[in-house]
Amino acid sequence: MIRVAFYLVVVGLLALGVAWFADRPGEVAVTWQGLRIETSVMVALVALAAVVVLAILAWSILRGLFRSPRQFSEFWRRRRVGQGHLAITKGLLAIGAGDAGQARKYAGEAKRLASDEPLTLLLGAQAAQLSGDRNAAERSFRKMTEFDDTRLLGLRGLYVEAQRRDDVAGARLYAEEAARLQPALPWAGQAVLQFRCAAGDWAGALDVIERNRSSGAIDKETYRRQRAVLLTGQALAAEDADRDLAKDAVLEAVRLAPDLVPAVALAARFLSESGDIRKASRLIEKAWDAHPHPDLADAYVHVRLGDSARERLARAKRLNEKSAAHIDGAIALARAAIDAREFMQARQALFPYLDRPTQRLAVLMANLEQAEFGDEGRAREWMARAVRAARDPAWTADGFVSERWMPVSPVSGRLDAFEWKVPLAEIAHQEPALDLAQDAPMLVEEKPVPAPPAPKPEAAPVVAAKAPRVSRAPMVPAADIIVPQVHVPDDPGPDPDPERDPRPEPTSPVSGWRRLFSW
Repeated sequence: MIRVAFYLVVVGLLALGVAWFADRPGEVAVTWQGLRIETSVMVALVALAAVVVLAILAWSILRGLFRSPRQFSEFWRRRRVGQGHLAITKGLLAIGAGDAGQARKYAGEAKRLASDEPLTLLLGAQAAQLSGDRNAAERSFRKMTEFDDTRLLGLRGLYVEAQRRDDVAGARLYAEEAARLQPALPWAGQAVLQFRCAAGDWAGALDVIERNRSSGAIDKETYRRQRAVLLTGQALAAEDADRDLAKDAVLEAVRLAPDLVPAVALAARFLSESGDIRKASRLIEKAWDAHPHPDLADAYVHVRLGDSARERLARAKRLNEKSAAHIDGAIALARAAIDAREFMQARQALFPYLDRPTQRLAVLMANLEQAEFGDEGRAREWMARAVRAARDPAWTADGFVSERWMPVSPVSGRLDAFEWKVPLAEIAHQEPALDLAQDAPMLVEEKPVPAPPAPKPEAAPVVAAKAPRVSRAPMVPAADIIVPQVHVPDDPGPDPDPERDPRPEPTSPVSGWRRLFSW
């Protein structure tokens, strides 16, 4: 509406001006070379406007004629660039679809039509990679490093190709160069960090994460965790050579990550050696609340050097009370109780977990039978069960299982890759649970097998009936066998003779517990 009003105002003003000149015609005379021209002002203005329009038109025509060769060349250049961009687009789509032939075709067209485009080099490199031509791909990536716009992209491609041919030195060189050019580049910073960790250059790795943090490549929490892991690795490496450096490094690691188990265990050992028992205990208790672990339990029980077995048992009780439902606390308590010859406490600690024992529990029960009664037969039975028992958690990274924690994965080189968990290969394999409360038959086959004559009168009879389908292992009779019959390298020994068995009958609570655990 405002534009319409403005247009009407302008037209009105022009009309008023023309009318004003028409009402006041006036005269204009031009004398030149004896020629005199007389006309009105209105006609003179119209003639002047016509001359100006004709001059502008003539200039435009002349300028167009002079510029036409360059414009024609520019037109064809733009047409070729447009066709080149279309070829690049189709080539990238072909790469996404996995069509190596079409990708090579459009890469050739793009190189012919738009050879100076950065995406042309990228298309050629990816088409060569898709076709399996590593040499052509490397030449394309190397060509990219000659231009400022594609230098980082070329370095990334050369880094990947070097990794594929296991050229560690070349890959590290390309990653270092990319990190130097662009410190905030995530892949370059991570790659340099992994290379320095793999080489044991902990000081250099610490410099890398400082640079990554200052450039914004990692956030604060990631920085604190990675620095704690690197400091722990540095402390473990320098533990024997430079204990002061190791102690300072691991104490800083604990301040950055109080729940990092290896750091806490090592720091507690250093503090224990220096006599700072209270601080060491506090560090372990704080980490235990966040993540119970056997290393923490062992460090806590032995936090004071030279303590008696009963003093260690008392500390194990305190630690177990902090996490009464965790198996690691019960195992620590049982081990301390065995050392202190308190076998009843050991059995009470382990009893809630014996319905499905793990390897550690089975071995510990074998040690308990050996230490309390000297019963080689029962100890061997528990060791036989340990062979088939479920695995305990372990330090695992990228499918690699290690007895000790390491700061980097030996498979992929990732920092802080190890986790305390049950290995994945063992999760799906679970042995049938045993009923500890009664000697019930273990049915593991759909075909019934007649039970052999019971060797002892107190053995539970076996009903020769069709068993429910549970698995395809042979059926095990339920005489006095507590584990599935497997071929063991040694005979577990004969069944104990009631007349010669030195263990008392269950006439007291203590003997009843022994009866329950010993079968």
